[in-house]
Amino acid sequence: MRSRTNSLELLYRFAGPLEAMLDIMAWTAAAYLGVYIRYLDIGDADLGSLVKFVPLVAIVQCAVGLSVGLYRKKWRYGSIDEVAALLATAVLTTAALMIIDRWYLHPRLVPLSAVVMGGLVGLVLMAGVRYVWRLVLERLRRPGDRAERTIVFGAGESGIQVITSMLRNPESSLVPVALVDDDPAKRRLNIKRVRVRGTRADLREVAAQTQATVLLIAVPDADSELVGDLVRRANDAHLRVKVLPTAEELLGHEPGVGDIRDVSEADLLGRHAITTDMESIAGYINNRRVLVTGAGGSIGSELCRQLSRFGPLELMMLDRDESALHGVQLSIEGRALLDTPNLILADLRDADQIKRIFKERRPEVVFHAAALKHLPLLEQYPAEAVKSNVIGTLTMLEAAAETGVRHFVNISTDKAANPVSVLGLSKRAAERLTAHYAGRAEGTYLSVRFGNVLGSRGSVLTSFQSQIESGGPVTVTDREVTRFFMTVNEAVQLVIQAGAIGAPGEVLVLDMGKPVRIADVADRLVRQSGRPIRIIYTGLRPGEKLHEELLGDGEPDVRPRHPLISHVPVPALTPDSLADAPNAGDAATVVTWLRHLVAEV
Repeated sequence: MRSRTNSLELLYRFAGPLEAMLDIMAWTAAAYLGVYIRYLDIGDADLGSLVKFVPLVAIVQCAVGLSVGLYRKKWRYGSIDEVAALLATAVLTTAALMIIDRWYLHPRLVPLSAVVMGGLVGLVLMAGVRYVWRLVLERLRRPGDRAERTIVFGAGESGIQVITSMLRNPESSLVPVALVDDDPAKRRLNIKRVRVRGTRADLREVAAQTQATVLLIAVPDADSELVGDLVRRANDAHLRVKVLPTAEELLGHEPGVGDIRDVSEADLLGRHAITTDMESIAGYINNRRVLVTGAGGSIGSELCRQLSRFGPLELMMLDRDESALHGVQLSIEGRALLDTPNLILADLRDADQIKRIFKERRPEVVFHAAALKHLPLLEQYPAEAVKSNVIGTLTMLEAAAETGVRHFVNISTDKAANPVSVLGLSKRAAERLTAHYAGRAEGTYLSVRFGNVLGSRGSVLTSFQSQIESGGPVTVTDREVTRFFMTVNEAVQLVIQAGAIGAPGEVLVLDMGKPVRIADVADRLVRQSGRPIRIIYTGLRPGEKLHEELLGDGEPDVRPRHPLISHVPVPALTPDSLADAPNAGDAATVVTWLRHLVAEV
């Protein structure tokens, strides 16, 4: 491997002179061939004149090549720009030789027709030299024998780019040996001598033919169903699976070897094909003052990161956790001195402070992500849910209405559909309060509802991974319990989109695909760890459902604006209903009050 790397370094260092020397040899051969074609017998030519003509060819060729930039490494080898430079060099060299031979040499060294034919032959030979040169470079840059033989799924643009990246990196741990793609139009495609050998249905056969050990899914926009199906087929073919990140994770750059990673549970559970109307989003975010509450949390911080891309006039990040604010500022700005006015340290329970912030900072768009969300704790302390999730939301809504906020987006949860837990009841109350203010405020006030977010703090996936790292056991509440999953990036994209398309008072419900059995997730993680870890079942906790729901009883599944967003009407809840809200007291009493509060007649 080291000797090949040294050879590559030498070739790159002396590429210009070597190319010039090879081109001169090509032109020399072309000159002889041109004369031969002219006379059909080299013996009829004046060989002395031809010998004198060859140094002239070399000088002109080098001068033109240098002036055009052919020998100065101005372009990537084999690129369209280099081909254009090669053509220009051949044309200019031929024209210069014709002029010199016609007007400056007496007598002429070779006939003009021989110069023209020599130019054409020279162009062909120089192109041939570059083709051979390219083959040599590709062979030297190809990964070594230790690289794992890899089947690439996806013969699209990303597949082409990642195959090129692998074959140009001698240090790559993967080498492509075959392509598979479900598109019938690509069945005869050949990318750098890596050809399409079938579809995903042929994966086991292709793996046997090529002796591959890895499957690379080179489809950045692959949804969780596609990834899951390919993983199952790869397991049957005894292939390890790797993936390219999503298009959002790639941030617009071409995928390469460094982007390849192992398949994760987020790929299996949370990838959804999302189309985002960037123009409508920019219309209500761009050049506006935007406030995000709970900005340091999993949802809030991702909201801030994505909103910053749409050019808000000011992005205000509010949280009561100073460490969380430190983290989100660092992730967005690359610095975290905590000395800028866009960071707001405040608590939703302090109504006076919240209203003062709204009056002073005058936000125009508000994303309300702050909430208490851990279901078991709120079952023990329901009054805390009332203070933060219900009264805190009311405080935000009052302040927004008083200061003329144009868009107010309340972040809700699937547990608000047919709620049975304290968390679900409190978030349902927040949805209905938001619907009330939608009817009296000037702006658009709505809620967005979705389920479990992969990677969020306290998520089941994070808990399982922590339990596995500590040696187990992994605890699952019930063998049949199911949950909806979505990555935080995808959920936030739809939240922002919902703010652009929702009507006042609606709850917009994000389609999270099919529910997933939690026991299957735990089993897959344990098997991936390769460790003998037990899975134990503890039983459902108070307030937990066996199967979560995205839509409540009687809520219609109508999707007029986006294929992944349902628009659901919500009955209003007047603030007067909270007049007797309990600040403390017996948990059962608080829960009874909450149930009565959100009961719909």
